[in-house]
Amino acid sequence: MTTPYDSTADTLRHSLRVAELMGQPVKELMDRSVHHDLSKTREPERATYDQYVPRLRAAVYGSEEHAELVEAMGEGLRHHHAHNRHHPEHFPRGVHDMTLVDLIEMLADWKAATERTEHADQSGEGDQDERGDLAHTLELNCERFGIAPQLMEILANTARHHGWLGAPPDQES
Repeated sequence: MTTPYDSTADTLRHSLRVAELMGQPVKELMDRSVHHDLSKTREPERATYDQYVPRLRAAVYGSEEHAELVEAMGEGLRHHHAHNRHHPEHFPRGVHDMTLVDLIEMLADWKAATERTEHADQSGEGDQDERGDLAHTLELNCERFGIAPQLMEILANTARHHGWLGAPPDQES
């Protein structure tokens, strides 16, 4: 007589393997969180960022003024993009060549950037103008980087899940 199959051992092995595999991107995210944008603290980027960040903070993201400032950053910004894969500009095909880890860092970078603008509402209450609004940034960058609607929904869902965006209209209290 055969003993009935008990799936516990197989399930536990599977669970441990999934944990091992999930640990790979988690480790990469942790490494990136420690090293994020450090290239801005060295030349040729530092002088560019010293010159332009104060002006970028005062400009409305997506405006003609903002675009002109970004263009004027020239080689310093190109160097930054070339050495930091959380920017779509790093890749020949932009977002299409990015990994999930790249996308998570990109989204966190976009959120943090909205908090650096001069008129961003840091409290999460009240009206935010376009300068400190992650939803507006997502909308602009969807078009700017050719991000497909499904991926944009995933980015917005992730931001909302972590409290970086308000609740969707049907979930607001």
